[in-house]
Amino acid sequence: MPETTIPWRSEELSPIRDKVYDYLKQAILQGVYQSGDRIVERDLADQLQVSRTPIREALFRLESHGFVKTLPRKGVVVSKLSAEEIVEIFTILSSMEGLVMKLAAQRADASQRNELSELIKTIDEALKQPGDLEEPKTGFHFEVNEIVCRASASPRLVQMLDGLSEYIRSFVLLGYDLPGRRRQAAEEHRAIAAAVRDGEADKAEKLTQEHLENSKIAYLEAASAPPAAKG
Repeated sequence: MPETTIPWRSEELSPIRDKVYDYLKQAILQGVYQSGDRIVERDLADQLQVSRTPIREALFRLESHGFVKTLPRKGVVVSKLSAEEIVEIFTILSSMEGLVMKLAAQRADASQRNELSELIKTIDEALKQPGDLEEPKTGFHFEVNEIVCRASASPRLVQMLDGLSEYIRSFVLLGYDLPGRRRQAAEEHRAIAAAVRDGEADKAEKLTQEHLENSKIAYLEAASAPPAAKG
C-alpha cells in the first residue's frame, strides 16, 4: 500500500467520495498505482481514514471511466489500456476537444481573449529559450485548455471530456519525453490559443485536431521506445 498524506481536511465542503475519487485517479495517472495493482477497499479506508462507502463509490466511478476493473477472485485492479484503446481515446478526444475550441473561438468574452493574449506572451517567452522546454512540463496544454473550457460556455461538453482528458494527461506527459516534442507542442498550443483569441473557429478546431494527432504519434513512439531511449 503506497504511503500518503491525507489530501483534505474534514471541514472542507465537497463530498468525501469526490476527494477519494480525485486522489485515486491522480495516484493511478502518476503511477503510484500501476497496471494490475489491486486496490483493497478495507486497506484504502484505513489509509485515508474514511468509511468504506466513499471508497466503494469512488471505485465504481473509476471503473465507469475505465481506470480500474473488477476481476473474479482478484477484486478491483488498475486497468491497462491497449494501444488500440489509446488510439481510440485520441480519436474521440480530437473530435470533442476540437468542438470545444471552435465554440470557445465563437463565444469567448473580452476578458478570456485577454487571458489568452497573456498566455501567448508567456509561451513566446518560453520559446525564446534555446533547446527544448523545461517548464512547464505540460507544454502549456492545460493552461490553454483551462481558459478555453470556460470560454466555450458548454459545461456538459466539458464534463464529457473530463474522463478522457485525464487519460490524455498521462499519455501527453510520456510523449513529452521525446526530444523536441515539448517545444513543438508549445508552438501548437500557441497557434491554437491565437486562433481562439482571434475568433477563428474553424482554424482553432483544425489546429486542435492536428495537435492531438501529433500527440498520439509522439505517445506511441515514446511508449514503444526501449527503456534507455525513454530516459
